[in-house]
Amino acid sequence: MKIASIGLGDIAQKAYLPLMANWPGLEWVLCSRDSAKRAALATQYRVSETASDIHECLASGVDGVMIHSATDSHAALIRTCLQAGVPVFVDKPVTPSGAEVEALFNLAEQQQIPLFAGFNRRYLPLLNTHLNGQRPEDELGTPLLSLRWEKHRHALPDAPRRFIFDDFIHPLDSINVHGDINIDDLDVFAQFSEGLLGRLDVRWHRDNSLFEASMNRQYGVTKETIAAAYRNECYFFDGFTRGERMQDNVTTQLTLPDWTGMQASKGFAAMLSHWFEVISEGRVDAALTARNVASHWAAEDLVAYCEALRDSP
Repeated sequence: MKIASIGLGDIAQKAYLPLMANWPGLEWVLCSRDSAKRAALATQYRVSETASDIHECLASGVDGVMIHSATDSHAALIRTCLQAGVPVFVDKPVTPSGAEVEALFNLAEQQQIPLFAGFNRRYLPLLNTHLNGQRPEDELGTPLLSLRWEKHRHALPDAPRRFIFDDFIHPLDSINVHGDINIDDLDVFAQFSEGLLGRLDVRWHRDNSLFEASMNRQYGVTKETIAAAYRNECYFFDGFTRGERMQDNVTTQLTLPDWTGMQASKGFAAMLSHWFEVISEGRVDAALTARNVASHWAAEDLVAYCEALRDSP
């Protein structure tokens, strides 16, 4: 399998390149307009083929393209790849526009070419081992009573669109376990600081289950926590490498196996494995596409809500 990586910045270097360098049966092309960075990384990872733009990548006969470039460049790159008949992986957000995201997934469907959105938190091994993908019910059919996802940062308020699409979309998508989240169902709380969005909380319920996503970018420290409750059983995760299961008044510590690497613990390894399966099968599950579109539309509607709230007298 031959894969092109477009955009060789921080996320590519931390999360993807170290994994791909050791992935069996993988040939890859490094693509960047920065010739010095391209050459340095090709040397570091012993990659023989590089390209300066998307057209060179496609001309090299790749089986898939992975887009890690700046968000504003995503739409044009995705469209070029889909029209060329090449499957696409793109880091979240697909684009910072709900309408544009839906249009791109419609194009992918028309072309019958997979478009894969990179939400790594869907693949966290510690959570998925115990919650089965933040499961709506457990193995005995006991319903999920509540799921709360908090992702906080320190001293980083921002404009609503960047706040929501670049960051808040992670907890928002993570509570969208049924793939049909809708702004009309959400109770929203937004907090501003000097015209910038400092905190956002959303809350909704479905089938007697409560879902909550919270982000405070004026928090005392950067951290992420997840809490899930079933009947007489609950889980709490402080980050992605440790947690607790509480049942029958007994608390059990949950950890990943020793030597689990960062790329695996944060879900990137399992996500890449799924992406390569998608390329091989030539299709993305319709439920996954529906979740992608719904999460981006909810983000778009939240931007409109927050901007209106900010601009109101």
